[in-house]
Order: sequence, then C-alpha cells, then structure tokens
Amino acid sequence: MNSLPVMLSIAGSDPSGGAGIQADLKTAGALGVYGAAALTALTVQNTRGVTGIHAVPPSFVADQVRAVLDDLDVGAIKIGMLGTADVVGAIAEVLARHDVPVVLDPVMVATSGDRLVPEDTVDAIRTTLLPLATVITPNVPEAAVLGRAEPAKDAEALEDVALGLREVGAAAVLVKGGHLGGPESVDVLADDDGVRVFAAPRIDTPNTHGTGCTLSSAIASGIALGMPLRDAVAMAKDFLTGALRSGADRSVGHGHGPVDHLWRQRG
Repeated sequence: MNSLPVMLSIAGSDPSGGAGIQADLKTAGALGVYGAAALTALTVQNTRGVTGIHAVPPSFVADQVRAVLDDLDVGAIKIGMLGTADVVGAIAEVLARHDVPVVLDPVMVATSGDRLVPEDTVDAIRTTLLPLATVITPNVPEAAVLGRAEPAKDAEALEDVALGLREVGAAAVLVKGGHLGGPESVDVLADDDGVRVFAAPRIDTPNTHGTGCTLSSAIASGIALGMPLRDAVAMAKDFLTGALRSGADRSVGHGHGPVDHLWRQRG
C-alpha cells in the first residue's frame, strides 16, 4: 500500500484562516500532500491585525510533535510562529532526535506590522532551531533580526544577507524580498551549491495575508513529495504567485485579505 506524502506544520493558529496552521494545511492539500499540525500558539487576529496571543505550554507542544512523528511517515516539517523561548527549546529537543527535513519560517512580524514574539524567543530561534533547519525562509526584517544587521535596502543586497545568515549557522537560506517593492518580487537562495535568484512579477494587491506561511509550507510540501530543495523553492514560488494573482480578485475580510490557496482547484 502506498502512503501519502506528509508535511507536519508546527505553527500558530489564525482564526481568520489566512495564515498560520490554517494556511499551511490548505497549501499542503492543494499540492497533494497530507497536512498534519502541532499548535504552538492561539492568536486573536483577522485581516486587520493581531490583538492577542495565547501560548500553548511547551510540554504540550512537544507532545503533539512526538505524537505525529511516532505515527506518521513525515517527509518534511514546516515551523512557523513560536510563541515563547521555552516552546522553541521543547521543539528543538524533539527534532534533534529525528532525521526529518525542516523548513524554518522565523515568524516574527505579521503582514500588518504587528510584532508576534518577544526578544528571548528570537534569541532561542537563532541559537537552537536555526542549526537544525534544512532551510530558513526569513523576510527582510526577520533576516535583519536573525543576522543582527541592517535590513536590505534593495534586491541586490539580498545575496549578502543570505550568505551572512549561512555564516551564522543556517544550512540554506531563502531571503524573501517581498518588502522591497519594484516590478518584480525577488527571493534569493544561498545553499551549498551557491546562490540562486527566484524572481516573479509583483502582483499589485492588498491581499497578502499569509504569504510567508504559504511559501514555506509549499516548500516543505515539495520536499515531502521528494523534490530537491531548489526545485521545491521554484515550485513554491510559482504556487504563491498564482495564489496572489487569484487572491487579488477575491475579497475576504476588510484588511489585508488572504491569498487564494485553492487557485489551482478553481482552474
């Protein structure tokens, strides 16, 4: 009997459905991957912003992850929002005992601009989880925090940022340039094979809620499907571009609406 490819998302919950666990599961399903989930935090948020965060106890987060890894044949893990430093430590302890590819999306700032995690959590991510990751996928502000450097000002600077984070200890780094503006959305991957640039036309839309979650979970889904990292990134970039383009024509909520995770199914 053939088993389904499985992607495990370890992330926070977005009750409005556009980001976090909800976005990850939608993405996995759209790409033909079975999505499992371990909750790290509950949030009070919608398309207008985040107004509350309730962290799940670290031991309970770790128990969720163990329960999935002990039973399901997980092909890749995506890690998103991590509420506290203790949660980071608990997850790192579990993952250190399992040889599963990890896509770490160091979620620190929401699309709305709201800060999602305290400084000690940032430090814990940098020192304990970053070395365990197969690839990390920070945006420009997050890359600056992790690298303790000034944010990149243009697309040309993204390569230096990515290479700098590899020196910090990341095996591979995909720096997302969506914050930079311009006619193209440029992401830069630095890995053992060098540097590769992924560019796509920028979609003019306010509906960008969940873009980072969607990209990272699509990369993890690609890896779970057996793709090499660079192929998984290229596929995920194409998937997100389609979701942004379709989402530009569909309104959900009254703030930054979500991307359209089901654009392929809509034809």
